[in-house]
Amino acid sequence: MNYSRKQIEDFWQQIERTLDQLLSSQRDMQFEAEPLLNAYRTSLQKIDRNLTFHFECESEQGPVEMVFGCDGYPESIHAVLSLVGAAPELNGINFRAFNERYDPVPAFVNMGDELCEIDEFWCSLRELNGKLQLAIYMTDAPRILEMDPRVEAVMILLDALIGEYELMTRIWSLDWYELPADPLDYGLMPLADLRQAFDRIKDRVQPVGITIH
Repeated sequence: MNYSRKQIEDFWQQIERTLDQLLSSQRDMQFEAEPLLNAYRTSLQKIDRNLTFHFECESEQGPVEMVFGCDGYPESIHAVLSLVGAAPELNGINFRAFNERYDPVPAFVNMGDELCEIDEFWCSLRELNGKLQLAIYMTDAPRILEMDPRVEAVMILLDALIGEYELMTRIWSLDWYELPADPLDYGLMPLADLRQAFDRIKDRVQPVGITIH
């Protein structure tokens, strides 16, 4: 942790100075002030290179939420919590650490040119030596994870199913495999059933950091 309190204070002062500009750029649930958003990203990178943010808003009249995360890197969890813990109270916007569970869980994720439906994915969740191992199964599983938009879609669905914080601190490993012809023969379950299975056993393991293979 190389960030300083001053870097965090400088970021929030930047938000306070530019908040009106940010909120006035909102169109159709999106913010069009890209130079301003890039400036936020630059400031966050100075605090911790893994820090990310996005905005959520349930309606045009509702409050905006600025959600901070760390792109799945558990070593940066403390930076997220420290940042949000120092957030000021401002009108028109709320600040939150990590993506929370979402109800109802989305049936699909739109990744630009590709629509990824939750029913396409299966999984297994096993406890081994006090550690939770999660495996994702898909057709034509990629050799290079970063090259397949379905991987990002699954990560979004995992946040919605069990929450970003618990994904990082309860799952020991996350592996990706080719989907067999008959998933049930291999003891797999639909990805949509993961939350129920996870909640049954999550308290039996100690919080850990995630290792993605």
